[in-house]
Amino acid sequence: MTNPAYVIVNVNITDATQYDQYRVLSSQAMTEHGAEILVRGGAQTILEGEFHPRTVIMKFASVDKAQAFYDSQTYIAARALRKDASVANMVIVEGVM
Repeated sequence: MTNPAYVIVNVNITDATQYDQYRVLSSQAMTEHGAEILVRGGAQTILEGEFHPRTVIMKFASVDKAQAFYDSQTYIAARALRKDASVANMVIVEGVM
């Protein structure tokens, strides 16, 4: 059986208007690729290190599904919008069953 995968995004929004446009396309890409949203914003308490103010965590059925989301035409268009609207860190992490 395939392990689930998580896409973790940590973001500092620098242009809220353009970021709202990104959210529309990124939400569409999440739906197209079966993402389960576990965290989308919300208060965070930083225990160690440096983090941007916004964190998003999505669950996918596998690493391949998470990568397909990231590489999709819909998310490529979304990333182009996010590029000039925020500073972000993003990673795919393989989960455990």
